[in-house]
Amino acid sequence: MRTWTLRSRIAALCVTIGVILTALGVFAAITAAAHNRQLDDVLNRASPMRAAGESLSTAMVDQETGIRGYAITGRDANLDPYRKGIADQQAQVNRIESLLHPEDKKIRAALDEVKGRIDAWHQQVSEPVVAAVQAQGVQEAQARIEAASTTQFDELRAAIDRMQDDIQALRTETATAAKDSSQTMVAIEIAAAAVVVLAGIFLMLLLDRLVSRPIVDLADQVRRVAGGDYERHIESRLGSPELVGLAADVDQMRQQIASELSEVRDARQQVEWVNQQLQSQAEELTRSNRDLEQFAYVASHDLQEPLRKVASFCQLLQRRYAGQMDERADQYIAFAVDGAQRMQRLINDLLAFSRIGRLTSGFTDVDLNRVLGEVKSQLEPRAGEDAEITWPPLPIVEGEEPLLTTLFVNLIGNSLKFRRPDVPPEVRITAERDGKEWKFNVRDNGIGIEAEFADKVFVIFQRLHARDAYEGTGIGLAIVKKIVEYHGGRIWLDVGVEVGASIWFTLPALIGADEPGEEQESREMVVA
Repeated sequence: MRTWTLRSRIAALCVTIGVILTALGVFAAITAAAHNRQLDDVLNRASPMRAAGESLSTAMVDQETGIRGYAITGRDANLDPYRKGIADQQAQVNRIESLLHPEDKKIRAALDEVKGRIDAWHQQVSEPVVAAVQAQGVQEAQARIEAASTTQFDELRAAIDRMQDDIQALRTETATAAKDSSQTMVAIEIAAAAVVVLAGIFLMLLLDRLVSRPIVDLADQVRRVAGGDYERHIESRLGSPELVGLAADVDQMRQQIASELSEVRDARQQVEWVNQQLQSQAEELTRSNRDLEQFAYVASHDLQEPLRKVASFCQLLQRRYAGQMDERADQYIAFAVDGAQRMQRLINDLLAFSRIGRLTSGFTDVDLNRVLGEVKSQLEPRAGEDAEITWPPLPIVEGEEPLLTTLFVNLIGNSLKFRRPDVPPEVRITAERDGKEWKFNVRDNGIGIEAEFADKVFVIFQRLHARDAYEGTGIGLAIVKKIVEYHGGRIWLDVGVEVGASIWFTLPALIGADEPGEEQESREMVVA
């Protein structure tokens, strides 16, 4: 039994109870059938036979009374009770015979005796009296009646009484058997109820011993392990084989967890040490970056004064002594003025680049439609009469409006700068929603950017053309990239366009913000 599983034990209990209840049910069915048969014998055989016996006795008394009346009066009307008694006699005899079963031999013998005595009384008494009245008159019939003894009729009635006693005995026996079978049915029901109750008690004890108590004990062990006692061995000695196996599996899991936990602790110590090193390096890197930014700012700011002096005095030399020296001296002075001015522009752009993310006014909701309106105003002198800048309704984003203005100034300014000769510049700004961010595209019809320079264009001070071909310091797209990344976005060059340049960048969308309504009119601004 120790190796029996809980399922097999419960199945065996259910099978045993089922067999017992089935046997009790079969016995109850047999008993119920016998009880019904016995009740049928009492109600539909014995009682009707006894009533028929009483009616038979009454019919014979009516015949005897009719014969005496007929013998005294000789009137045929006095034979009516006799004739009716004969009919009733035959009917009751037939009724008793129809209710008899083959096993009712004693009652059948008593009935045969009654029928024999009835026939004898008819042959020896009633029929001779009727014949005498009809042949010789009432005096002869009365003489026969007086001469005849009542012994025969008394024996007939005694035979009927004996038959009634036999019928009553059958009725009593059948009623007693029906009572016994009824008591047996009650006993079967009590036994079935007792079997069910005992089975329930046994099942409850079985579950308590093999399930409830072992589970409580196992849960207590698991709680101790969960409380930090990872080396505690988990086992189940009292439960079913399933719970014993479960306890073994849980203990194996505990061992695995304890082993991995030890490794995790070691790894955590190593990670903490690495984190400390990384934190130290990050602090050092932050300090270094801060020092570098401060150095760039101070260096650029301190360079402004000598550059302004150099540029001013060079311009004074150019104005005062232009044409007074030879042509080469004028060329040298022009080179000096141009170099000083370019150096000044480089320093200003470097200062602007270093300020991004360092000097901040905080993020606010920025309407890009208003921003592009401001950009249009700033670029109007550079655009020319034939330039065209268009954009549909743009969303509201979160950011620093001055930086976003600088972003669009640089992108659109580049599109205007790198225009194709004799082709009016066209710049198209669009936006589309992509999940939690907005994707913006600035597309123009200018000279475009080769795919091999897709990454180089966003590097600081990287130029794709000679200085005498296009003005600028090569820092504009680097500033754009830094502004986009400062706002949590990304920027890239679309190398799949055939004409012009196409630059994409993303900005986070406002939580709960809707897309610009399609019913709004597209704004198209033509720069005069």
